[in-house]
Amino acid sequence: QLQLVEVGGGLVQAGRSLRVSCTVSGRPSVVYVMCWFRQAPGKAREFVSVISRSGSSINYADNVKGRFTISRDDAKNMVYLQMDSLKPEDTAVYYCAAGSQVATTKERYAYWGQGTQVTVSS
Repeated sequence: QLQLVEVGGGLVQAGRSLRVSCTVSGRPSVVYVMCWFRQAPGKAREFVSVISRSGSSINYADNVKGRFTISRDDAKNMVYLQMDSLKPEDTAVYYCAAGSQVATTKERYAYWGQGTQVTVSS
């Protein structure tokens, strides 16, 4: 059974940076397309970024493009989301997800972590 665990969330001031990480266990991460979603209070879970198995294909949501960077280190079974120039509207629980195809909809991902809270103060 694949397990995903996110760490690295916290409270940060607007304009600062934060990196959240996802540890993959149970199977090698290289087998999966890896994705980040987020969910703010009272809102639907939304796509943030996705990286293909090889890392050659990367997509970002328009509202994070140019500020967030997704990466993977399959030797360590890790996926990262570097978040720069954070804004209060980035406040959400950030979830790591794994799937078999590159997609931006949550229904396409079978495996999910428990999430990590990121709070950006103004």
